[in-house]
Parts: sequence; C-alpha cells; structure tokens
Amino acid sequence: MEGELKHEDEPFRLLEFYSGIGGMRFSLQQSGIRAKVVEAFDINNIANEVYKHNFGHSPYQGNIQSLTTAQLDKFRANAWLLSPPCQPYTRQGLQKDAEDARASSFMKILELIPLTLFPPTMLFVENVVGFESSITHKRMMDVLKKIGFITQEFILSPLQFCVPYSRPRYFCLAKKATLSFPRPEFNGKLVTNIGPLISGEDDNLLKDKDCLNGTSQCKMENVNEVELDTNSSCRPIKDFLQPDILRSNRFGCTELNYSTTSLEILDTKEATDESEDHHAKRGCCRIDEKEVLVCSRDFTGQADCDYVGVIAENRSNIPFESKDHCGDSEWDQFRVPPGLIERWGDAMDIVFPDSKRCCCFTKSYGRYVKGTGSLLATSKVTLNNPFINAYNWRQASKDKVSLLQELDLRYFTPHEIANLHSFPEDFSFPSHVSPRQRYALLGNSLSVAVVAPMLKYLFTE
Repeated sequence: MEGELKHEDEPFRLLEFYSGIGGMRFSLQQSGIRAKVVEAFDINNIANEVYKHNFGHSPYQGNIQSLTTAQLDKFRANAWLLSPPCQPYTRQGLQKDAEDARASSFMKILELIPLTLFPPTMLFVENVVGFESSITHKRMMDVLKKIGFITQEFILSPLQFCVPYSRPRYFCLAKKATLSFPRPEFNGKLVTNIGPLISGEDDNLLKDKDCLNGTSQCKMENVNEVELDTNSSCRPIKDFLQPDILRSNRFGCTELNYSTTSLEILDTKEATDESEDHHAKRGCCRIDEKEVLVCSRDFTGQADCDYVGVIAENRSNIPFESKDHCGDSEWDQFRVPPGLIERWGDAMDIVFPDSKRCCCFTKSYGRYVKGTGSLLATSKVTLNNPFINAYNWRQASKDKVSLLQELDLRYFTPHEIANLHSFPEDFSFPSHVSPRQRYALLGNSLSVAVVAPMLKYLFTE
C-alpha cells in the first residue's frame, strides 16, 4: 500500500521507536521540522520517566516486537524514527549480530512495513559503527529495496560538527522512490563527510558555519578516526562544563592553563562500548562495596580479566553514591577514587578543560575503568608537565600515581555529558534517578548536534 499522503499545511506525523530519554525528539525540535510525534515506544521504565519529565508524554512501554500492523496503522505516521539496540554490533561486544535477541525487534518492525495499510514514506535509523557491515544491515537493505525505498547512509561524529566529542555513529536515511533527497547523487552511497548537509542554501540549522565550512569535506578514513584537526575546529571542553565547577576553587579552575590534547595514556585504542554479556558472565570491571574486578584488553583485543582485591572498605571511596546535586559538599562524589588511580591509571583517558576532544561515554561510565569515557583533570598544570604527551608520561621519573593524583581527576557529571550530546539547556532528570542510572541512559542516547541536521536533510526534497 502507498503511505498516507500529507497535505502541505499539515505537520509530519512521526513514530519514535526505542525513544530512550528523548535524544531523537530533541533533535527533531532542533531541526525546525514541522512535525508531531504521535507515539514513542521504549521498554525501559526509567527512560520513559525521563522522557515524560521532559516532554509531558509517557511512551508506550512494552516489547516493540509485540506490536501489530493494526496498532501501527492507527497512527497513520509519515515517518518512523528508529534507534535500535546497538549491543549486537559493538566492536567489543560478542557481535552476535542478527542472532542476538536484541536485534529481533528491529527486524520485526521492518518486516511489518509492507504489511501495513498506511506504511511510512520515510525512515531514519541510527546505530553504532559496525552495523553497516552486519547481517542485520543486509536484511534491512533487502527489505527497503523490496518496498521501493531509496537510501543514503552516513557515518558521522560530533567532532565534525565542532563538538569535542568522539562518538561516530551510523545513520540510514530512507524514502519512497517517489520522493527525493536534496542531493540525489548520494543515493545508494555511504557518506563520511557532512558536505551534503551544508551545501544547500537553507543551512541555518548548522550554527557554527565558520567551523563547519572548514570541516565539510573532512572524511572518516576508517570507523575509528575522523580525519579532522580537532584542535582548530572544535570548541573546547570547558564550554560544556557546569559553570559552578569552573567557579569552584576546590577544583583549581579559576585560572585555566591546560593541555589542549586528549591523553590516551598507554592505551591508544578508543573503545565505543563494553561487552555487557562478557562482563555479566565474568563479573569483571564492576565497582562493588569491597572489591573491584577490572577487565583490560591486550593489543589483539582479547579480554583479560583479573581479580584485583579490596579497594574500598566503605562507600566513601565508591563514585556516585549521592544524587547529582552539585553544591561544594557534593562534588566529592565525582572525584576518581584513589584506589582506581593506583591500580588502573594506565588505562584512563584524561582530558583538560581546554582539550578539544574526549572519548565516547558509554552506559558503563563510572562502573568500568577502561573504554567507557574520558576523565577530567581539574588541577592547574604547566606546559612542561609530564602529562603533556604519552611519551613523556612513560619516561617520567616521578611516580606515575603521584602525577595522576596531582591532576585531581574527576568524572564528567551527567549534566556535562548531556551537554556534550548537545541536549538543550532545559533538559533534566527526575530527582529520583540516580547518577549511575543517568550515565547508563545517556550512554544509550544520541548526539543532537549530528541528528538534527540529518533529520532536516531527510525531510527536505
């Protein structure tokens, strides 16, 4: 069946699948598209509470796989926006792909499209890098071809939009063949630069045009790196920090004199996610009341899990035990515990307020040490500090642990990570949601800076 026709004076009607805490809807708002989310779907009750807190609407809570064509037809939606679970495709996961149970709901949704009386005329799909080479991706493309859709695919990172945040993601934009993209020459292609998004006359969505004009042809040479001079193109991390930290003498940030590079100390491989299945089975990397089990990976990517022993005799050495209320007395919860520095400082990615790049924050930030996101150095340092580059760090005669401790390391707060995701200033969590829950929810969300212009591009002909 053909999709429901939209009259020119009517807003687009959208369904939002795997809605999470609302990153897609914030992107829709930022895009300026005249659209209405007629329903959102997510199985996570905490995510749904956050969504309602910010939008006043409670998403449908249930297994998306159980939806029927009759239920979907009643919405008569013009477009479906989907951000399905990424765990089946992550580089450090078990990579079960289509055999992972978490992939089944997405395929079920796609297979329902040709069976509906009022199918969508547009689709938007977001997932991790690696999805584009998966079996699930092939099945998705087969379904889209069968139902007469044209596609344009992208791999883009917030770094290409002047945000100092390395979070490359895969995107598929699809339309009925009777519609068209603003740049049809990219049909059927995988694009790794933002040129198509800024080449038109209507580029008001992209705020920092001076920055973007310098990065419009920057390509991602592979799935791990963006060919981009982030020092000159991106805003500094300090622009995304909570102001009360920068005013606090407790963190030495009243005068800024920091390195402008991210230090990936002793481990230059950036992980985009952790294998939840692996950790659940082996019990590693988890911070508990009396012990820490930490998983590291050798240069071949193989997991090496070691029992480390007692790190904390009381809860005071464990991060995030109180809510994210940031008066002076509460900032201590975001300090990195000394025991973690002593044992796992080599695996930490350290950035400074003037740095122009930080690593991807995953849902395991604060629970696992390695590959889950950067830590912020908050003490004053000088240009001859051994931390300025990894080589000097390895050769430093001073005790490494002492050097790390002098940096006064802390975790980024949930609010700051939301800022790096380019969420609006008025975004907030319900007070009962714990910091750890906030980190987990943000780790599963998306970058508004990237998705908003992509939605604008999708809905433009």
